[in-house]
Amino acid sequence: MKNNKFVKWSSIGVGVLLLAYIASIVWFEAQLGMNQPQGSTSLVIATFNDDNERHERVLRLEQIDGQNYIAANHWPRSWYNQALDNSNVEVKMPGNDNFEAYLAIPLEGAEEERIREIYAFGFEFRFRTGFPPRYFLRLDPRG
Repeated sequence: MKNNKFVKWSSIGVGVLLLAYIASIVWFEAQLGMNQPQGSTSLVIATFNDDNERHERVLRLEQIDGQNYIAANHWPRSWYNQALDNSNVEVKMPGNDNFEAYLAIPLEGAEEERIREIYAFGFEFRFRTGFPPRYFLRLDPRG
């Protein structure tokens, strides 16, 4: 009988810890989405949904070998899905006050593997964000 109570209370404890962890992820992501902190490597991307409504999001820019890369590193990623649906995006690069036209190109193959390796995050960040899958885009200027 005591063993069953231990199992029951242990299960409840694990459930409470899991719910607390999920709540901390939701809180962290909500704060990030509302505050959209900007630093010296931040850009603002404007994507467009099916109704051509403009949506702006602050993202981290990674410049590698003269190319511009961004990543969907969090669970909220409507901007990423909109960029896949309509690759014509507008970007305000760090230190620039104006938006410019870019093409958002999904990465594949060797380029994706290379960028994934360079653009790596540690365990702490991945834990804090709930281990979301990561997807990458290259931003190519539109002439």
